[in-house]
Amino acid sequence: MKLGKVIGRVVSTIKVDSFEGVKLMLLQPLDENLEKIGDPIVVFNTVQAGIGDIVYYETSKEAGRVLETTLNPCDAAIMGIIDELNIKK
Repeated sequence: MKLGKVIGRVVSTIKVDSFEGVKLMLLQPLDENLEKIGDPIVVFNTVQAGIGDIVYYETSKEAGRVLETTLNPCDAAIMGIIDELNIKK
């Protein structure tokens, strides 16, 4: 599980057939302290996350499992929206 913050929307007029109807969002990866790490990435949004939401996401093969078609070129996908985050130190 990886943490991130949705920072924008991505509009694509032409997509691979398996991506039809799926929203694309721009996500800033975060560390466990909610500090920015790395560059923003494009992710699939199948959980209705909005701009400003803190989410958890997956990459690689696990990300592709959120779509109905099993063989798709999905690299990253939001798996859920985080309502509350408690970190014990």
